[in-house]
Amino acid sequence: MHAVINGGSLAFDDHGNGPAVVLIHGFPLCRRMWRPQIAPLTAAGYRVVVPDLRGFGESAPPDGACTMELYADDIAGLLDHLEIDRAVVAGMSMGGYVLFNLLERHADRLAAACFVVTRSAADDMAGKARRLRMARRAAADGAGAVVRHFGTALFAPRTAQERPELVAEVRSWISGSDPRGLAGGLLAMRERKDYTPFLEGIHLPCLAVGAEDDRAVPVENARELAAAIPGCRLAIVPDAGHMANMERPAAFNDAVIAFLREVCP
Repeated sequence: MHAVINGGSLAFDDHGNGPAVVLIHGFPLCRRMWRPQIAPLTAAGYRVVVPDLRGFGESAPPDGACTMELYADDIAGLLDHLEIDRAVVAGMSMGGYVLFNLLERHADRLAAACFVVTRSAADDMAGKARRLRMARRAAADGAGAVVRHFGTALFAPRTAQERPELVAEVRSWISGSDPRGLAGGLLAMRERKDYTPFLEGIHLPCLAVGAEDDRAVPVENARELAAAIPGCRLAIVPDAGHMANMERPAAFNDAVIAFLREVCP
């Protein structure tokens, strides 16, 4: 499905009935990454909404610069379009950065928050320089540089060895991405703010999910979020990398469904 949100065409899927759960994908991915979660969450009694962020998947590329504010406003606009007052929102990696912005600017739309393999800190100067270089390469040369950088870093070494077909599938998603969307996402991440000082003021039910073998966002980040956010639950997915929800879906789904049953049965 598609909807015009804030002047752009946003692609999304809407499954099931019950309390709403919105799953926000990471960079450089799309809503297809949540495929292993759809059936278990809908079977557990939840309405699952999975959008493609602006410029990713089947959503239209941005006309100008992307920001975390724009991505967050798109999610809030999608909730309006679907007539959802409040939802549990889970954000994976870059989707977690969008989630932080939602918590800052649209907190009344959230019933609970789930931070999936993400961090609260902004990029340091070296990180900002890397983002800028890659954004320029993506804009000039297409998705190839992003595929080479992220294609293996997204997975635990064991997954790459045992499930090459999964790695190939995700790499194909990245290869098919619009370079404008990739560049926009990189620059939006580069300019995001540091939400670490904001953590102690979050008073919604929260879950932080880390992955034991994550090479992109080390598991310590999930532990730090859980320690800093009042009452935040913590779940560590074993034998998984950055794509924990696809690498070890059973363990990931068990943790998320347990959280959902606790906060919105």
